Amino acid sequence: MNLPNMLTSLRFVMIPFYVVVFAKGHLIPAFLVVALAGVTDILDGYIARRSGQVTAVGMMLDPLADKLMFITVIVSLLLAGYISWGAAGAIFLRDIGMIAGGLFFHFRGKKTVPANWMGKLTTVLFYIGIMFVFFKAPFAEVYLWVVIAFSFVTSVMYIVLFQALNKMKQAELPPADAPTL
Repeated sequence: MNLPNMLTSLRFVMIPFYVVVFAKGHLIPAFLVVALAGVTDILDGYIARRSGQVTAVGMMLDPLADKLMFITVIVSLLLAGYISWGAAGAIFLRDIGMIAGGLFFHFRGKKTVPANWMGKLTTVLFYIGIMFVFFKAPFAEVYLWVVIAFSFVTSVMYIVLFQALNKMKQAELPPADAPTL
């Protein structure tokens, strides 16, 4: 358990804390919990890369913590009537698909694609959208739909990268009928 993984674990702890704060109607403190989760996400990745503490556990838990926090926030905003069912459904479709696909291929021994600049930009844009929703900006829902569209483009890019990475990995393997020494 290194510092980046502890920061990732902290995000899991923030989820129920956020739910309690949001449920009590404290929107600004609830948003601050979400913002703090975003800061820990940036920090854990930065520290892990800078100090050579990138681990397989961290590569699996970090996106899971992010997705669970994000899904929790979207559900709370949906149930409170701050975002539409359509926007929430599109977000769920994309995020649950990404989680399920990542887990499915990870456990089948396939290489997964680490976060790239498009994925990171998508996350930042979603956090900005959440901020607009929390602060009830009149254009929040339109902005959120633009980010949702961008997130699907990002997902397609990840799928293309995933296929290329695993095709390359497959090409490196000897044929099944090749003699072994």
